[in-house]
Amino acid sequence: MKKSLTVWLLIAIIGSIGAADITSSTIDEDSARFIGHLLTLKKPARPEVVEDAVIFTAPSTYRRVGIAFAHEGFGRVYWFKRLMVPNENPGPWIKEKPPADMFRDSGILYYIYPVPETLDGSLEYRLIVDGLWIRDPLNPDFRSEGSGIARSVVNLPPIRRPDSLKRGPEGALTFTYYAESGSVVTVAGSFNAWDPFMYELREVSPGRYTLSLPLPAGTYQYAFFYRGERRLDPNNPRRVYTREGKAANEAKVE
Repeated sequence: MKKSLTVWLLIAIIGSIGAADITSSTIDEDSARFIGHLLTLKKPARPEVVEDAVIFTAPSTYRRVGIAFAHEGFGRVYWFKRLMVPNENPGPWIKEKPPADMFRDSGILYYIYPVPETLDGSLEYRLIVDGLWIRDPLNPDFRSEGSGIARSVVNLPPIRRPDSLKRGPEGALTFTYYAESGSVVTVAGSFNAWDPFMYELREVSPGRYTLSLPLPAGTYQYAFFYRGERRLDPNNPRRVYTREGKAANEAKVE
């Protein structure tokens, strides 16, 4: 039952904030990765830097909230999600699916933005709240432009990025991938003729999967496979194209 609760918790903490429902098939990797931190949030607050990402929040009384960034020319809008949390006294359940009243609206909408490695110093943005462009009312730091809407600012400390790819024991690589708990994640590359079924990562903590492979010295190309899709490593900036023209990450064993 404990594992079932963990899986359903991952599904239920992310509620819908638009026309489409967000279900287990659309839980994004960052929400799964930061589930522990999300559940500590008590109310909407100013943006918070956590590891290599910024977590933005807003009251769930808003109908729809989006965010756009200055370094992207405000050309793309990212939509917030609703944070659902367990009720304090949900009562016992023994079925595979918990009752509907086990979770409640936390009063928080959130968005997790992984900070690009090319961005340094500060992050400037604006919110779109119920169709209106505004600066973030929960963030006291902003920059006026003389005319138009001011930009909210998050001052970035040195970013601590997770080790998604690192040397394991001598002559080995350790791969790490973040996804929904209870999933199947594999890695393939030039070291195994790109077989997507040979090497499966092990879930070492909720949503965190790892695998160490002993490999001879050399340079290797690789990619992850999750939910039937080929995925690049978001935390390895070394990206190349294979002979077949497909994008891949690159790693070196010395």
